[in-house]
Amino acid sequence: MFVRRTIETHEEAGIRLSKTYQSFVAAAGSRRELGFIEKDVRNYIKRKVRNIFEEDDAKEFGKYLVRMKEKNQNFFFELNLEGDHCIKHAFWADARSRDAFDYFGDVVSFDTTYNTNRYNLVLGSFVGVNHHGQLTLLGCALMKNEDIQSFKWLFECWLRCMEGKAPKGILTDQCTSIQRAIELCMPTTIHRLCIWHIMKKIPSKLNGYK
Repeated sequence: MFVRRTIETHEEAGIRLSKTYQSFVAAAGSRRELGFIEKDVRNYIKRKVRNIFEEDDAKEFGKYLVRMKEKNQNFFFELNLEGDHCIKHAFWADARSRDAFDYFGDVVSFDTTYNTNRYNLVLGSFVGVNHHGQLTLLGCALMKNEDIQSFKWLFECWLRCMEGKAPKGILTDQCTSIQRAIELCMPTTIHRLCIWHIMKKIPSKLNGYK
């Protein structure tokens, strides 16, 4: 606790990291007695700064969603923050996406392969196909974890957004957590695996076979 408080105090005062580390060495008597190196101090500061940025960005993101709702009452969002005020779950869909679901929501693709940003959040998207064969966005999500409870929260939220109307079919990648959440939230929806993910795995699964 004392070490963390000293690092943060020195950082706020603008004291160089090397001097902060040398003060710890002097207090301990030697580097060997100290138990950590200068790189550990640097990494701690980076983590601290990143957490501050993450909390600030989460607040700004929440304000942005509120502003969008004020501009159009058909804009839908739900935001679930962790105890440290960082994003745990978030879902949003604008008025156009909600209208599109009424027409093109029979079969929906849900994908989380867009992976993560610097805050280690997974981006998920609900996508349909319109009458021109074009992809149409039906909702977006950010999630901290890809477990059953997270997907269950997301699907329940999405159903509330779409006024309880579940799609007839949904396409996803091969994920046990997604499959279980679909079974719990949309028991009448037919679940199928996306052909793109299947074809992508063929070279590694069937290597050596023409």
